[in-house]
Amino acid sequence: MPTKHPRLNVVLEPPAYRSVERLAKQAGVSLSLKARDLIREALELHEDAYWAEAAHARAKTFDRHTALTHEQVWGRLKKRR
Repeated sequence: MPTKHPRLNVVLEPPAYRSVERLAKQAGVSLSLKARDLIREALELHEDAYWAEAAHARAKTFDRHTALTHEQVWGRLKKRR
């Protein structure tokens, strides 16, 4: 039977498996649904960490004297329309 979503097989250590199983039971969802949700949350945390690092790096090079004001940026866009 074809499926819309790709599948992933994962091998877990017994303690990790039991933890996911317990969380799935508490939430009243299937093991695969809980695993999917946990993976999504982990990906979001990694993405947040990436953007925080990017913002930190950008803040180091920020120069208030050469930065454009809100009006300078958005005023230019209004004139183009």
